[in-house]
Amino acid sequence: MASFAKVNGKWKVYVARKGVRKSATFETKREAVEWATRTEALILSNKQTSIPNIPFSDLLNRYIDTVTVRKKGERWERNRLLAIARMPIGSVMLPDFDERHVAQWRDERLDKVSSDTVAREWTILNHACKVAVKEWKWLDHNPFAELKRPKESKPRERRISQDEIERIVYACGFDEDKPVTTSTTKVAVAFLFAIETAMRMGEITGLTWDRVNLDERTAFLPDTKNGTSRTVPLSSRAVELLNKLPKESDLCFNMTSQSLEALFRKSKARVMIEDLHFHDTRHEAITRLSKKLDVLELARMVGHRDLRSLMIYYNPTAAELAKKLD
Repeated sequence: MASFAKVNGKWKVYVARKGVRKSATFETKREAVEWATRTEALILSNKQTSIPNIPFSDLLNRYIDTVTVRKKGERWERNRLLAIARMPIGSVMLPDFDERHVAQWRDERLDKVSSDTVAREWTILNHACKVAVKEWKWLDHNPFAELKRPKESKPRERRISQDEIERIVYACGFDEDKPVTTSTTKVAVAFLFAIETAMRMGEITGLTWDRVNLDERTAFLPDTKNGTSRTVPLSSRAVELLNKLPKESDLCFNMTSQSLEALFRKSKARVMIEDLHFHDTRHEAITRLSKKLDVLELARMVGHRDLRSLMIYYNPTAAELAKKLD
């Protein structure tokens, strides 16, 4: 039988069945009774004893070693999960782990970071718990599945003006008539190339000369964000930009994404441009390309399987749409 006691304004519940002893604390007696009923049922069905008595952080570490390690964003996800493992939720023992711990983690995180950040973390933790339930049998249910996921903010609709393009190019010291010799001038070329091709930063920095066919005007990307390969058609301007780059290594731009991002931020700050991300070039490029390609051609070029996802990036102004009505 379960026993209950009110301690410092909260309800402490104790359960002892078949040699298994467990306890927990709740804000209300109703929550305590519900937990006790569920816990006793699990003990009587022998399911409770199959869950290892280890902290949630151990579950996250196993997920890092077996699942995260195979992902493209392995470094980011690993660091994020290790940070979460050090939070209070990481010390909760798996037999006790339930919706109240997830709700507490969610609410505390929302007080510190944006809902977008919590939503991204939620997605990872939700999958980790799914794996723990279905494959490892470390949990009897996924508590994330029963709670409300934080809403993400609306997609960005940031367009890049011609004035901003010229200011970025100026800040990078890029001159059309001079050779590209520095990393900063390569940033300008990468920026302009992204607007021509809608390629992501990682795709641009990972592009190699042996996968570029300047005669056929194509660039082959063997491994993209969605896990498939694609061949990107190049405009004459994109080919012109590539021809400006020195062939000093196998990589066309010969720089990492981290270096490109850092130099881009410095350049835009130098000319006082705010709220502009390098990834906004993809929005700008897709909007421009939509005037030249039909929706299926556009989806194939930019690598979208779901045509609805193009709406995130396709952001024509009302004035631009009005011109099409003439």
